[in-house]
Amino acid sequence: MHFMAAVLERVGAPLVVRQVTAEELKPSDVLVRNKASGLCHTDLEIIQGQLSWPLPVILGHEGAGIVEAVGQDVTLVRPGDHVVCSWNPTCGHCFYCDRGQPILCELHNLHNGQGALLDGRSRLALDGQRLNHFSAVSSHAECSIVHESSAVAVPKAIPFDRACLIGCGVMTGVGGASRMARIAAGASVAVIGCGAVGLNAVQGAMLERAEAVIAIDPDARRLEIARTFGATHTIDARANDLVAQVKELTAGRGADYVLECAGNEKALQTTFEVARPGAEIVILGKTNVNQMVSLRFGSMMGEKRMIRSSYGGARPRRDFPWLAQLYLDGRLKLDELITRRISLGEINDGFAAMTRGEAVRTVIVF
Repeated sequence: MHFMAAVLERVGAPLVVRQVTAEELKPSDVLVRNKASGLCHTDLEIIQGQLSWPLPVILGHEGAGIVEAVGQDVTLVRPGDHVVCSWNPTCGHCFYCDRGQPILCELHNLHNGQGALLDGRSRLALDGQRLNHFSAVSSHAECSIVHESSAVAVPKAIPFDRACLIGCGVMTGVGGASRMARIAAGASVAVIGCGAVGLNAVQGAMLERAEAVIAIDPDARRLEIARTFGATHTIDARANDLVAQVKELTAGRGADYVLECAGNEKALQTTFEVARPGAEIVILGKTNVNQMVSLRFGSMMGEKRMIRSSYGGARPRRDFPWLAQLYLDGRLKLDELITRRISLGEINDGFAAMTRGEAVRTVIVF
């Protein structure tokens, strides 16, 4: 079959909308007709060369659509299902899957960075040559071929442009608060960075009934948005007395939980500075994987516990329907995350706006 997709052919170049070819489905494959795809900062890292990936590639890993066809062994979804795609397919039986850590699935981590699905192969071609998958989804295209564990059925009532956001930014932020930090009711929470992940960490803390949710960001507009997502207090990240402000709001101790969502060295340092002794710290942001970072050692003392999480403790088949239902029940904000809706042909403009810091989430609508 053939469909249109935005292809990155070389680092630093604009994406080009091309007709690509997909081979016949393998037994565990699912063909998804994409209806919406969110532009994520990780896509931009590939475009800019901060994260290495085999090229050419179809980017996108925040997709939602309708199952059009399935391989002969697929049991988890069927044609007509509305699905959100997970960028973390799992084999279900490797060392890590057996130990309850599917985010570390050995087959996924072995083949994902090679631009392949779980079996180590691509299903895509461009001009007769291999075309690579990105994060096992490649949703900046009219169709995606994914492993069945990546196709997660959600209620048909949720609009696709809202549903797609669940597949990465929403899961990472809300999950960081509820699944990884496991915020206790009545606690104080600081969120460093109020982009898409940070805003969802804010509402995740609110959902867990935190008493004080302190949003920290240098952008006044994003701090204002954070209040609509449940932040009880906001602080300019550039303030010289930032740590003192957090302590003033937390009985002089610092925050019980701190979620870092900015992905830079200064934010990491701020995270440890505003955390009270004995605090739980969850690092959700990321920078260049080869960048060295340094921290003031004293800020890490005091029995603080830190964990780095890439997907907010996601169990997609458990969590995606849960998040979708929270939205349908009016308890989770998704509409407010969308800054702009674009066509596939406008994708380069969307990434340019992201580079300028103008968008929380831009969504391609097919």
